[in-house]
Amino acid sequence: RETQRFAPRAPAIMIHLPTGIQRYSLFMSASRRRFFPKPVVQRGLSRVMSAHAAALKLDDPTLLRNQAFINGQWVDADSGATVDVIDKATGDIINTVPDMGRTETRRAIEAATASWDAWKERTGKERAVVIRKWYELIRENEMDLARIMTAECGKPLAESVGEIRYGATFVEWFAEEAKRSYGEWIPSDRRANHIVVIKQPIGPVAAITPWNFPSAMITRKVSPAIAVGCPVIIKPSELTPYSCLALIELANRAGMPPGIFSAVVGSAKNTPEIGEEMCTNALVRKVAFTGSTAVGKLLMKQASSTVKKVALELGGNAPLIVFDDADLDVAVKGTMASKFRNAGQTCVCANRIFVQEGVYEAFSKKLAETVAAMKTGIGTEEGVVIGPLVSSRAVDKVDRHVTDALAKGARALTGGTRLPELGDGFYAPTVLADMTSEMQLFSEETFGPVAALFKFKTDTEAIQLANDTPYGLAGYFFTKDLKRAWRVSEELDFGIIGVNEGIISSEVAPFGGVKESGLGREGSHYGTEEFCEPKYIRMGIDY
Repeated sequence: RETQRFAPRAPAIMIHLPTGIQRYSLFMSASRRRFFPKPVVQRGLSRVMSAHAAALKLDDPTLLRNQAFINGQWVDADSGATVDVIDKATGDIINTVPDMGRTETRRAIEAATASWDAWKERTGKERAVVIRKWYELIRENEMDLARIMTAECGKPLAESVGEIRYGATFVEWFAEEAKRSYGEWIPSDRRANHIVVIKQPIGPVAAITPWNFPSAMITRKVSPAIAVGCPVIIKPSELTPYSCLALIELANRAGMPPGIFSAVVGSAKNTPEIGEEMCTNALVRKVAFTGSTAVGKLLMKQASSTVKKVALELGGNAPLIVFDDADLDVAVKGTMASKFRNAGQTCVCANRIFVQEGVYEAFSKKLAETVAAMKTGIGTEEGVVIGPLVSSRAVDKVDRHVTDALAKGARALTGGTRLPELGDGFYAPTVLADMTSEMQLFSEETFGPVAALFKFKTDTEAIQLANDTPYGLAGYFFTKDLKRAWRVSEELDFGIIGVNEGIISSEVAPFGGVKESGLGREGSHYGTEEFCEPKYIRMGIDY
């Protein structure tokens, strides 16, 4: 009867899920802009799925978990409270997750502490077997993981698949590094003495991750920690918790012992008390965080109460410089990769693009034509490369930056508008010319699909403009001059530099920033060292 009632609009989209998840009939409007869920009563089923998630038809629906994971058990909040998780393209509710707080976080920390000794006593090779199996399961289930990510994060499906594969490389890399946590022998300053340095796991780790890379930010933090013998309690963003919970489900299947990898989830309201418990609980030995600089400073202050080690990956405001000797096709390709990945919502996105005056007009034209050709829409639609922003507040910030720039003399070469016909979360990919340092975008990270072009004359001017920020995560530039490449790489005050490259992240290289962009490094052998403490042993042998 329900199908007949809505038949003039569109056919029903239905998915059958295991007991514990409500079956939903879902009807999509003829405009393809909104979905209208209609519940189908079925005994024993109680969870609500959004239309978009149902349409994805997971091969393994049990990967979509709606509980937290503590000490090897899927659990609800003690209070029974839940928080909705929203499909970023449609605005519909995908499902809910528990709204936890301090008490559940403390319980997860205690479980991690209790499980630590047995895990660290395993050899690196034994831990590597479990981590390698986790990697294999991630790759085997990559399409389902990507579908979940697209629903909760809004990324185009192809980009979600790319993130799953990228995130999996960290699991693979650190499975191998588990066997390579080397120490050191130091020549002694005394006779009949030996000096050695061994590396030991730092202890229980608490990690807080953002919404923009809901899978890779998990694997990049968790993999090195568990590889060297540390248990991890993670708090994923309440905006995108399902990617994390799916990874935990796969880790559990891989044989991860109870307490070694737990997740607490909670609303934006409860997140501060979760974070405070992680930072002030003496059982936690390290806190790892990716997010805003303001929150990072707060967590660092809280962690100082128990003198914890902290790793912080914070704000960006990355510069990208196009010198007049650059290959403009290479520069446009690199700019597109750096600027528009995840609709411009990454910490290493090029926020300020400086173009030397000799190639300014030619580069601007090529870039604007390329950007104008991009398709924006729901991430599962064919050909879409730009999806929705994470929230209407994010759209408001982008629009504020564009409006401010236009009011102060900038020109919109393409875009510059909201896209209400697609939904509240969409903004047109934009290129702005004639930008100046007086505009808001120069000093504030936009976190959206806006390429802002600034003109410069000399190398010295470009470097001064690029470094004129309290942040120092990533920087990019394009040139054919080898001497210039080395000089500018050294003079840019950023932790990561891309030379003639727009994609810089890799599991084999250290990722991290300087100044107010954070502390510590993720990836490569530096990543394992972040979770180890060196222990110096002097051994007298004159006996």
